[in-house]
Amino acid sequence: MNYETARKILIDQTKTEENPDALLNRLKQGKPPVPGQITSILLALKVVFETLKDAPSLDKDIALALYKLGIKAQQLFSAGRKAGIDWPPLLKEDLVRISLAAESIFSGTWQTLSTTGKFKDQG
Repeated sequence: MNYETARKILIDQTKTEENPDALLNRLKQGKPPVPGQITSILLALKVVFETLKDAPSLDKDIALALYKLGIKAQQLFSAGRKAGIDWPPLLKEDLVRISLAAESIFSGTWQTLSTTGKFKDQG
């Protein structure tokens, strides 16, 4: 996957008016991600990170997509949980991984969850 494809995937996952299967739409509707959706998002985030880790700035479109995927997705998950939605067992952890990857793009240092669930920097 190249940068342009990765960038498009991330932006498309936040375009709720144009993409009924966008991650944010599915979460808003109380539906789990489609199979492979989280994997594609995480791969795209890694490609974007590798391309932009030394960039001094980000364009607004990718910055907004990163914000929405990193913050809005977790907010929608929490709202769904409060409304009684029974999410898939690993979805919360996947959304934390997405958030960490988005943060990594801003910081220039790749971050992951350690096996204990604590944040761990990996250069």
